[in-house]
Amino acid sequence: MSAESGIRTFRDNNGLWEDHEVMDVASPEGWARDRGLVNRFYNARRAQLDEVEPNAGHGALADLESHFDVRIITQNVDDLHERAGSTQVLHLHGELRKVRSTANPALVYPWKGDLTDDDRCAEGALMRPHIVWFGESVPALEEAVGLIAEASVVLVVGTSMQVYPAASLVGYAPRDAAVFYVDPAPQLNHELARLPQLRVIEDTAARALPKLKADLLEQGKAPNHF
Repeated sequence: MSAESGIRTFRDNNGLWEDHEVMDVASPEGWARDRGLVNRFYNARRAQLDEVEPNAGHGALADLESHFDVRIITQNVDDLHERAGSTQVLHLHGELRKVRSTANPALVYPWKGDLTDDDRCAEGALMRPHIVWFGESVPALEEAVGLIAEASVVLVVGTSMQVYPAASLVGYAPRDAAVFYVDPAPQLNHELARLPQLRVIEDTAARALPKLKADLLEQGKAPNHF
C-alpha cells in the first residue's frame, strides 16, 4: 500500500527489510540480543515518514469516507492512511510514531523523535517500539475479525497474503460480500481462493484504487469496511 510513497515493503525478495535480516529487527530475540540496533532501525523508519507522502491509493480510500462507512485494517506501521484523511484506521502490527513500556503494554506514548536505549516509561521500565514482532500476539486481531465479518465489500490491497494471522482475515468475510484483491503480483491463498465473489485486480494501489473508487460510487455499493 505504501510502496508507491517510497516506503519499502516489509520483506523484499532477498528476505531483508531495509537491508537488515528481518528477525534481527522484528523479533523479541533480536531486541534482547541488540536493543541498540533495533532502536536505531525504527528511529530511521520513523524519520523516513517525514520524507514521504500519501499516494493516490491512500487518497482514494480517504475520499470514500465521504460516502460510506469505511474501516481500514492495515499491516503497515506508517501513518500515511491518517495523513491522507482516513479517520478509522486499525493498525494490526503497531505504529512507528508510538512507543510502549516493556513492562506494561498498556502504557503507549506518541513519539516523533529518536528512542534511546535509556528512555523509560512513567513506571520506570524501558520503552520499546510499538511494533508487533514475529512471535508476539496481535492484540487488534479480534477487533479486525469483527470488522471483516460485518463487511459488505472488502478490499485486500498490496499484500502477499503470506503473513499470518493477518492473511487469514479475509476468510471471515460474509459469503455474499464482494471482495477485491489489488496487487501487482497477486498470490491467492486458501482464504481468497474459496471466495465466490472474488475479483483480482493485477495493479498497484495508486493506480487501481482511484478507478475502483469511481466504480464503487457509480454502482452505489456501500462498503462497510475495508
